[in-house]
Amino acid sequence: MKTPEEVLSFAADHGVRFVDFKFTDVPGTWNHFTIPISELTEEMFEKGHGLDGSSIRGFQKIEESDMLLIPDPDSAVLDPFCEIPTLSLIGTVMTPPVDNGITVYDKDPRTIARRAEEYLKTTKLADTSYFGPECEFFVFDHVRFDQKHHEAFYFLDSDEGAWRMGADEDGANLGYKTPHKRGYFPTGPSDTLQDLRSEMVKTMIDVGIEVETHHHEVASAGQCEIDMRYAPLTKMADHVMWYKYITRNVACRHGKTVTFMPKPLFNDNGSGMHVHSSLWKGATPLFAGDKYVHLSDMALWYIGGILKHARSLLAFGAPTTNSYRRLVPGFEAPVNLVYSKRNRSAAARIPMYSNDPKAKRVEFRSGDPTANPYLYFSALLLAGLDGIANKIDPGEPDERDLFELSETELARIPTVPRSLEEAVQALNDDHAYLLKGNVFPKQLIDEWIAYKVSNDIDPVRLRPHPYEFVLSYDM
Repeated sequence: MKTPEEVLSFAADHGVRFVDFKFTDVPGTWNHFTIPISELTEEMFEKGHGLDGSSIRGFQKIEESDMLLIPDPDSAVLDPFCEIPTLSLIGTVMTPPVDNGITVYDKDPRTIARRAEEYLKTTKLADTSYFGPECEFFVFDHVRFDQKHHEAFYFLDSDEGAWRMGADEDGANLGYKTPHKRGYFPTGPSDTLQDLRSEMVKTMIDVGIEVETHHHEVASAGQCEIDMRYAPLTKMADHVMWYKYITRNVACRHGKTVTFMPKPLFNDNGSGMHVHSSLWKGATPLFAGDKYVHLSDMALWYIGGILKHARSLLAFGAPTTNSYRRLVPGFEAPVNLVYSKRNRSAAARIPMYSNDPKAKRVEFRSGDPTANPYLYFSALLLAGLDGIANKIDPGEPDERDLFELSETELARIPTVPRSLEEAVQALNDDHAYLLKGNVFPKQLIDEWIAYKVSNDIDPVRLRPHPYEFVLSYDM
């Protein structure tokens, strides 16, 4: 843990000229503002810096917009993309002092994550929750999109794209294009992004993120994955925000663009965020035991809670209308709410790379990287804890290839929502588990539902889809 004094000393040693404060809005994007280093004092780590929250998505109304940002000294690193030496600090949003001093702002996503960790400790079940997300993304070389009253389009291109096999490319097309659904683990020259991903990983390591591996993913056109080593809930959510910031900025340096959109390409794999989680007490892993594949009762009940609440969980874990272009039965995404060892067609998987008790964990595979990690990881933890508290039986594991089952067999298996609208309705009907320990304020859940309807569901519902012209223009 760094102290404010150590942060100021670090800044002086590195010739820092500016301080960049970063914080996350409710939908899950980073916002920032910058001050000269001369303005940063030890007192600011206690009393904060003023923040106008009136235009921040999901924050206060204009009549209550005066807020404070309290920087976390332990988050201090040099921003890797600023030409002038700049210290980066992640902050927690607070309300300003009125009668009783500074108070926590209930809708700050980072505050909710910290409350989830605090609530875990009060249960006495465990003291640490570890999370390890696998974030997938696309690297494109060109993107254009627009929406008007009389036209709508998107256009994506990639030097690796399967559709470029017949392109002239200034008379020098060398082949080696990635076929659809055949992009998993190719070497160069088919994998053109090795050095780009390595630069991303190097930058992640420079800001303190432990990285385990990187590789090309299944889809054509530059789908990639970088895997971070697990970390406690809030710290890992911070890492996900850095992950997005770094991948986008490194790509931009090279004239490329990164998107975490779950399903940008038709008829090819989409980008998910498989989230591994486990509970520990001190140095003891609590998910290891003598039950199914060496899991404990606690781990099985944790799975039971996640499967029970999965449909409402995905209002946070798959929070866009595009998320449900990926979550389609019979295709690559895990939509069946069952669990299994190794089986990637189940929504909950038990990785079997090792029987080491420390490696025992649960992987929930249906979410995607458009999720706000502070909210999604917190919701996953609370769903699992509800399963433990109520000893929810997850049922028998399903070892079959669920993609190969008949419609009759699949009809017997519960599935994830088929649309964001269904997920939001599920959250409306099932959210009591999120209110435990006052982790999620009821107001935030209500506002999340309203926001998703007005900013995602209705805008898409109101607009003609280009493929509708193919289907019905001449009817």
